Amino acid sequence: MPTAQALKMAEEADLDLVVISPNQAPPVAKILNYGKYKYELEKKAKEAKKKQHVIDIKEVKVRYKIDTHDYEVRLKNIRKFIAQGNKVKLVVMLRGREMQHSSLAVELADRFITDLANDPITVEKKPIIEGRNVTAWLAPQN
Repeated sequence: MPTAQALKMAEEADLDLVVISPNQAPPVAKILNYGKYKYELEKKAKEAKKKQHVIDIKEVKVRYKIDTHDYEVRLKNIRKFIAQGNKVKLVVMLRGREMQHSSLAVELADRFITDLANDPITVEKKPIIEGRNVTAWLAPQN
């Protein structure tokens, strides 16, 4: 239908002519109340935003001289974060002369990973020495 005729029909109905998809071969337009249309689009966008889950990155910091109870607490925290659908960055911090024992920090990070082997977790990044820290990235399985 010609544009002029569509505009005339929209004017007679006291509504607006809105182009819905301009990229198609003949552009698609509808006769409707533009204010109501815009409101409905915003409402749909808000609803979609409510339903989506944003993945956070939770950081668990430990020292390589960690005690058994503290280790178990950190392990429980990692399991909780993964169950919520978040990624976890495990950081084993080294200070001063502790850098000489970086292999112990890597072993601790590996111990975390082996203890979490039965859980639905994927290791995104294996334990790597980055500066004064050993970091590993864990994520929930898809």
